[in-house]
Amino acid sequence: MAQQFTPAEYSVLRIVQADLPDSLTPYADMGREAGLSEAAVLELLARLKKSGAIRRFGASIKHQKTGWTHNAMVAWKIHPDAVDACGQTVARHPHVSHAYYRPSAAPDWPYELYTMVHGRSEAECLQVVEELMRDTPLREHAILRSLKELKKISMTYFA
Repeated sequence: MAQQFTPAEYSVLRIVQADLPDSLTPYADMGREAGLSEAAVLELLARLKKSGAIRRFGASIKHQKTGWTHNAMVAWKIHPDAVDACGQTVARHPHVSHAYYRPSAAPDWPYELYTMVHGRSEAECLQVVEELMRDTPLREHAILRSLKELKKISMTYFA
């Protein structure tokens, strides 16, 4: 059954599916625009998150605009017994934004731990790979460099 929303709630949902207001009080700003209080906006978002209607709510940083102009996906060969410990270590590195394990059934692709490494230069990214090898038992890897930044847009559900 589809969830029913008030006009004010629809207004909030139209706002949050785009960019959040660039202010110190984005939820209060959304509430003012929608005719709701900041508390009502937060309650609505919490309710939708709890119900599963919103699976994820987070910020996306345009890393190129912050000076992080290079990145690479590093695929690592890893023994299954080392996944948890290595995953926790690599995920703590300040230049790694993503770390995840994906078992591979492909015989010609032995890599199963993936890290997204960001840097201000290619050399800095390669230095991060060296640091990860120094701090973990990870050795065999493939570096998959980003060739092109694709336009990222969010889904629009409420027009």
